Amino acid sequence: MLQETRPNKKLYVVTEQGKAFLKDWMAQPSAISSVKDDLLVKIFGGYLVPVEVVVEDLLAHRQQHQARLDEYQSIEQQFFPERERLPPVARFQYLTLRNGIRYERSWLAWCEEAIAYLQPSKLQNSN
Repeated sequence: MLQETRPNKKLYVVTEQGKAFLKDWMAQPSAISSVKDDLLVKIFGGYLVPVEVVVEDLLAHRQQHQARLDEYQSIEQQFFPERERLPPVARFQYLTLRNGIRYERSWLAWCEEAIAYLQPSKLQNSN
């Protein structure tokens, strides 16, 4: 597509064959995704570094997850203000967004729990 004020962009369209493939794929049961997260690997081996190093990483992750949660909640307010009246297509989109919101809230809660648990004052008795 030609645009005068921006770089030209490519538009893609799902073909009928692509829609058929997508429908077949969607009819198959979904497997649980594996968790691959650098922070969790660092936490697992956290005993190898000073606790402050791990807490600093947790604080950074908490900030990032809060920013993403704020973004998702902004999308929710802007595009899904009346969820009870959403058309069918938007209902599925909304459910996807709600999963993202719950995911970020869960990460935030876990970061808070981990930070509180790893504070140096709590580790003095374990060394």
